[in-house]
Amino acid sequence: MKLVAAYLLAVLGGNECPTAGDLKKILGSVGAEADDDMIELLLSQVGGHDITELIASGREKLASVPAGGAVAVASAGPTGGSGGADAAPAAEAKKEEKVEEKEESDEDMGFSLFD
Repeated sequence: MKLVAAYLLAVLGGNECPTAGDLKKILGSVGAEADDDMIELLLSQVGGHDITELIASGREKLASVPAGGAVAVASAGPTGGSGGADAAPAAEAKKEEKVEEKEESDEDMGFSLFD
């Protein structure tokens, strides 16, 4: 990621075709080490392409990636006639149990920060 960020900083700074030396200079200015093999790989992959086109194609690819939360909700969907109505009380019960455990652990210690 730091190499991509350095490349984008160089392009935003007006250098349309940054070299390995440019990327090393940017990374060196913040104390980050640069791996020559990774720099060459990045430059071979993005070299000759317009950065705005690369970003646009990346956005299209990311649009098809599912978000993490939606999958979990869909898999816990209808399991009976009541649908997801039973899921909410169960979640509330778990939250209450966690709060109680926290209070109990404070009591077990025998002191609090405000005594």
